[in-house]
Amino acid sequence: MKMIIVLAALLAVALAAPQVNPQDAQAQVLKYDSDNTGIDGYNFAFETSNGISQQEQGTLQNAGSENESMQVRGSFSYTGADGVTYTVTYIADENGFQPQGAHLPSK
Repeated sequence: MKMIIVLAALLAVALAAPQVNPQDAQAQVLKYDSDNTGIDGYNFAFETSNGISQQEQGTLQNAGSENESMQVRGSFSYTGADGVTYTVTYIADENGFQPQGAHLPSK
C-alpha cells in the first residue's frame, strides 16, 4: 500500500512539471536504464532530447520485519519556459515524500 502512495506522489510531481514547449511532443529518449531487482528494490534512469532527466532508486528497508518499507531516493530535472533548469531531489519513505530544490520553498 505504501508503495502505491509513493508512486502516486511521484506521478503527481511529474505531471505538475510545466508542459509549455510544443517540441516536447517530439522529444526522443536518449538514455534509459532500468534494473528491477525484485522484492529488494529497483533503480532506473532516463534522459530525453528536450532536457528532461530522472533517476530513482528504491530499496527495501527492514526486510521481513513488522516495519518493512520501501525507501525511494531520486531526482529529476527539466528546463522551464524561462530557460532555467530546475532540479528536484527527493526521498520518499515512511516519513512521506520529501522534495528539495533551490526553487522550492523551505520549511
